[in-house]
Amino acid sequence: MTEQLDPGDLAAEAVAAPGVPARRPVRGRVRKQVSGEVGPDGPELREQVSGVVGPDGPELREPDLPRTAKDRPKALRTGWTTGTCASAAAKAAMELLVGGVPPRWVEVALPSGRRVTFAVAESVLDGDEARAVVVKDAGDDPDVTHGARLTATVRWLDGAGVALRGGSGVGTVTRPGLGLDVGGPAINPVPRQMITQAVAEVAGGRGVEVVISVPDGERMARKTTNRRLGILGGISILGTTGIVRPFSTASWRASVMQAVQVAAAQGEQTIVLCTGGRTEAGAMALLPGLPEVCFVEVGDFTGAALRTAAERGMTGVVFVGMAGKLTKLAAGVLMTHYTRSAVDTVLLGQVTTAVGGSAELAAQVDGANTARHAYELWEAAGLLRAAGDVLCARVRDVLVRFGKGALRADVAMVDFTGKTVVAATRPEWVA
Repeated sequence: MTEQLDPGDLAAEAVAAPGVPARRPVRGRVRKQVSGEVGPDGPELREQVSGVVGPDGPELREPDLPRTAKDRPKALRTGWTTGTCASAAAKAAMELLVGGVPPRWVEVALPSGRRVTFAVAESVLDGDEARAVVVKDAGDDPDVTHGARLTATVRWLDGAGVALRGGSGVGTVTRPGLGLDVGGPAINPVPRQMITQAVAEVAGGRGVEVVISVPDGERMARKTTNRRLGILGGISILGTTGIVRPFSTASWRASVMQAVQVAAAQGEQTIVLCTGGRTEAGAMALLPGLPEVCFVEVGDFTGAALRTAAERGMTGVVFVGMAGKLTKLAAGVLMTHYTRSAVDTVLLGQVTTAVGGSAELAAQVDGANTARHAYELWEAAGLLRAAGDVLCARVRDVLVRFGKGALRADVAMVDFTGKTVVAATRPEWVA
C-alpha cells in the first residue's frame, strides 16, 4: 500500500490534458435538472470529454491509463514488493539453516518465472533456527514500506511442508473479505506461494516453520488503510507480480476494489466514495452513522468502485467530491485522471444557464480556467447552491446509469477545504 498525496482532491482541476481532443461543435439534447425533469433543447454543447449528450444523458466513458500515471522525461525505476523481499529473506534463512554459512546473495523466482537476486542485509544462526533480513527497495514508488527490513526466521518441523506465520510488524486479519483467513497473518496468496517455493528450493520435502516479521511495521501501517480493512498490528505482505511499478494505476484500482469488497463482506449496503483525504474527512462528518469501512478513497476509479459494489450486492452509493471531479462525472467520465480527461467548463456554462444565470455569467463560466474558477463565479453571483445542486443531480444520474439501476445514488459537493457541503442531492446535507 502506498501513501498518496490526495491526488483525487488536488489534481481534479485540469482543463487541458495530453491526448484530450480539442473542443469541436456538436449538438445534442441537454438535460435540465432544476426539478429533475428533462427540459427542452438547451444551448449548443461542444465535445471535450464525453461526446454527444443524448436523451439519456452523456455517453459513459471509463478510459484506461498507461502503466504509469504520469508522463516523465525518463522511465521510473521499478522496485520489489514486500512479498518478493519476504521470499528472499526466507530463502536466505533456509540456506543458513541448511549450510551453516551466512549467504551474501540469494536468488528467488517471481510469479512470471523470472529469477532475481537480492543482497542479504543480515543473517544469524541461533541454535536450531536461522534468521535473515532483506531490505525492501520500492524503486521510485512513494511506498511507506520502502526501506523496511523484511525478516524471516526458520526452523525445522516434523513432517513435511511449509508452515507460514506472521511475526511482529505483520498485520493480523480481523475481518472477512480479503481472501485471507480471519485470525491469520496478512500475507496475500501470491507472496505465500513465493515464500513457500523459495523455502522448498532449499529444504526439499522437509517440514519448515517460517515466521515473517517487519520491525517497525506497526508504525508503517498507520500510513495505510490497513486498520480500516481490518488488518491490525502491522503491514500486509503484498504483491501479485513481485514488482512494484511506480504510481501503478493497476494497484491503485485494485486497492479501491478491495476496499469495496471488504465493506460488502461486512454486510454493509452503502459505500461512500471520496476523491481524497479532505473529502473523506468531510464525508465522515456528514455521515457519522456509517462505520469507517464504508468510506473509500476512490481517487480516479469511480467506475471500478461502482462495478464492484454492484457485483457484491450493495445497494447504495454516496459520492462526495469537489467541483472538478463532479464536473467530469457529470460529463459521463468514470475514470477521471487528468491525463485522460479534462474539466468541461462548457458543461458548467450550460448549468449556469439552467439555473437562471445571465448570458454574460454563462459565458464567463464557459471560459473559466478551472472548475474552481467556475465555482468562484457561481459563488460571487449567488448561484453556488442552485448550480451545485444541478451538478450533483447530473452526477447522480450518471452513477445510477453506470450501475445499471442496481445502486441508488446520492451526491454531495464540498468546498475546497473538504469540510463544508455546499450542494447536494439531499437538501438536509447542505450546511
